[in-house]
Amino acid sequence: MSKPQLKAVIFDMDGVLIDSEPVWQMAIFEVMSKLGLNVSMADMQLTTGLRIDQVVEFWYARSPWQNYNNQQTAQAIVDTVVSHIKHDGEPMRGVLSALQACQQNKLKIGLATSSSSLIIEAVLNRLDITSYFDAIESAESLAYGKPHPEVYLNCAKALHIDPVNCLAIEDSFNGLIAARAANMQTIAIPEPQHATLGKWVIAHQQLDSLEALANFLTYDQ
Repeated sequence: MSKPQLKAVIFDMDGVLIDSEPVWQMAIFEVMSKLGLNVSMADMQLTTGLRIDQVVEFWYARSPWQNYNNQQTAQAIVDTVVSHIKHDGEPMRGVLSALQACQQNKLKIGLATSSSSLIIEAVLNRLDITSYFDAIESAESLAYGKPHPEVYLNCAKALHIDPVNCLAIEDSFNGLIAARAANMQTIAIPEPQHATLGKWVIAHQQLDSLEALANFLTYDQ
């Protein structure tokens, strides 16, 4: 059976468009450490791709602390991340060329992220790429974030494109699960130190960076 025609590309944000995963990990580590949790930076990989309230829930379930307030804890993490992005945020390699390649191939462009509107605004403004996107969807107000597929399904709906005709680009395993569950084509661009892990086999394609997307789209069309 032939592969469905590609009509749209939907990007994850953190770790795909902007080099923010290390910032998220540091912010979560700092806040959890202040709450008295015995965690390491390596532990922060466990929640990559999850929505921030789910991150807080995850750590509270593993090691409960007194005076639990999910919203307050999540906001402390978000404020730290937003501050860093506004001042020091850097695009991932190949972002602009990837977005331009999508336009040149007459593909609609979407954003499907677990991050809040505050962080979306900070990232898109910092990178000056807002105008490229035909639809921007966040999982912040949904019943479930990634790995649930709803944010991807919502983005496809906003683009007026059937999910099977969408290509999702992710750096996290949770994000890939969400995109696969939405019945989308998928590309994984994991962090280099984790690129050889077997779990990325669930992606239809694995690339080293967004710099390779233009060639992929040219070949795929």
